[in-house]
Amino acid sequence: MRPSLLDPLFAPITSLDGVGPKVAGLIANIVPGDVPGREVRVADLLFVLPHSMIDRRKRYAIADAPESTIVTLEVTIDRHQPPPRGNRSVPYRVFAHDDTGDIALTFFHAKAEWLGKALPEGERMIVSGRMEWFNGRASMVHPDHMVPAARAGDLPLVEPVYPLTAGLSGKVLRRAILGAVERLPVLPEWLDAEMMRRHALSEVGSALKKLHEPYDPQDIDPNGVSWRRLAYDELLAGQLALALVRAKLKRATGRPLTGDGRLEAMIRKALPYSLTASQEQALEEIHADLASPDRMLRLLQGDVGSGKTVVALLAMARAAEAGGQSALMAPTEILARQHFATIAPLAERAGLRAAVLTGREKGRERAAILEGLASGEIHFLLGTHALFQESVVFRDLALAIVDEQHRFGVHQRLAISAKGGAVDMLVMTATPIPRTLVLTAFGDMDVSRLTEKPAGRRPINTVTLPLERLGELVERMRNAVSDGQKIYWICPLVEESEEVKLMSAEDRFASLQPVFGNAVGLIHGRMNGRDKDEAMRAFKEGETRLLVGTTVVEVGVDVPDATIIVIEHAERFGLAQLHQLRGRVGRGDKPSTCVLLYKEPLGLVAKQRLTVMRETEDGFRISEEDLKLRGEGELLGTRQSGTPGFRVARLDIHGDLLETARNDARLILERDPDLRSPRGEALRVLLYLYGRDDAVRLLRAG
Repeated sequence: MRPSLLDPLFAPITSLDGVGPKVAGLIANIVPGDVPGREVRVADLLFVLPHSMIDRRKRYAIADAPESTIVTLEVTIDRHQPPPRGNRSVPYRVFAHDDTGDIALTFFHAKAEWLGKALPEGERMIVSGRMEWFNGRASMVHPDHMVPAARAGDLPLVEPVYPLTAGLSGKVLRRAILGAVERLPVLPEWLDAEMMRRHALSEVGSALKKLHEPYDPQDIDPNGVSWRRLAYDELLAGQLALALVRAKLKRATGRPLTGDGRLEAMIRKALPYSLTASQEQALEEIHADLASPDRMLRLLQGDVGSGKTVVALLAMARAAEAGGQSALMAPTEILARQHFATIAPLAERAGLRAAVLTGREKGRERAAILEGLASGEIHFLLGTHALFQESVVFRDLALAIVDEQHRFGVHQRLAISAKGGAVDMLVMTATPIPRTLVLTAFGDMDVSRLTEKPAGRRPINTVTLPLERLGELVERMRNAVSDGQKIYWICPLVEESEEVKLMSAEDRFASLQPVFGNAVGLIHGRMNGRDKDEAMRAFKEGETRLLVGTTVVEVGVDVPDATIIVIEHAERFGLAQLHQLRGRVGRGDKPSTCVLLYKEPLGLVAKQRLTVMRETEDGFRISEEDLKLRGEGELLGTRQSGTPGFRVARLDIHGDLLETARNDARLILERDPDLRSPRGEALRVLLYLYGRDDAVRLLRAG
């Protein structure tokens, strides 16, 4: 149960004064973190932090006021100049002066009567707003505040500035946030006093109040004590949640999975190549984990095309030698079927049976698979989320492998491991992740890295091309198709959109059809499974030579003789995604090309991204650059459970706190595994506050 003291913070924001459904909808656009689909709560507003502040304590003289900044002036009102009758396009001007010069206060579509009362002629007034200079004259358009000098105390002297969205005013948002701060209960202290002293962290309630009611720019600095306190709390909540999952997975002791290497040797013999040194190293680490009585929880990181699937297959063979079954879970049906196409023939050479299970298998076919699983005749099951369903029962699941880990949350990891008695778990990702992110997303999971590309892979030549040269590109693609080459053409959207003026896959397909005729195919995420399979089959077998698609081909699609990929509107994709997409080519022994088609003018970050892509194919370098260019929130490809979409913490600034949070979480659970002590109870409050209630449910499940 959620601690009752948090109830006021878990109310919907429409319970705050001045927040109706319309304003709530606008606020939802700026709330950080992962709340798609759920109602925004009062607590969410606490973590909408200011990015700057307006300081009205200093009064400027008109002549000394800096341009294009918000300033506060004390002036005398001279005269009003309403616009000519019937001409609303001319603004209403109020002229004022101080000892150093004159200023025009400018208002569009203003009500003359209201302005006459607000700014009486002859009155000394304090006005605050953005100062501009036109033709040597000072001007302030729509001042933010106007109060008589006699009532100077009514003016907010220090005001934080928050991120906004179209239609949401700063005043409305600030009022809602202050309403949320007022509801903040006295929270129990969940941090160790010595640790707070060592890292100079403030008390949580005062940190939140100081960030939303600052006195000084230092109060809202991400390096300041208030922001660091909240960042530490968020990192600790994340590390504690991951440590609880890990403890839950480890609590059920594993069992040693040892084999004689016979089945593995048969599969190796069937491979047309020998393994790379890092594949051998990863297998050695996995075999050692499987042989240990503790449950394995290992992350296998390998760049696109580094051969993770083969490592997974050989690990599954080891489980089969020990008499256990294995499950491999992929995020998309295309990828699950592709794994099946790779694994089934090799497994067969060792007398092992593999099956695939997605939402598409129905009726008799499905019943036969479930029967084979329950009897143990099926050794390897490959599939999508369908593997979680209650009707899927294994005779003896010993090893679970999750591919493209970041697409699955903690829930799914637990659900699949609950299908067996003491399931070992291997998670794989082709998204190269910097060490700090491995810690935030996976806790202290053991990590194996595949660093080389398999033998025979050729480097990919990456070029950038402006959209203006599209005609030239299409001509070059026509020649490539005549030469028997295969081409992917990736677009950012499925269909045309009113809001975003980008080329959609359907439109590009239509524009290329007159040139390529039946040689062009189309694939995107909204097609049903059979149509997607048919599009992939036709492309694989060469019936189509150019496949237009969306990022549905990003993960794991394997057509070794595809040699060119065109990524349209490359400036709209993140580095990690561009790298994933580029990895769809260069999988055979022919030279390959990646064409990054961009629309001018390019922003600075987009330009840097495309430069990095041209310079390197090293996924780890790309991931480090990506972290620098756009922060950690989206590096793992999606913002959903299991990704570090932080609301407060910024790894580039608060990375030093991460190790401390990790060690703290570990120590807490060693001393108080069920969080029952007074500090443990306080930490439960922390987990709820930062949306980590999944972890509290794990405690209840025992």
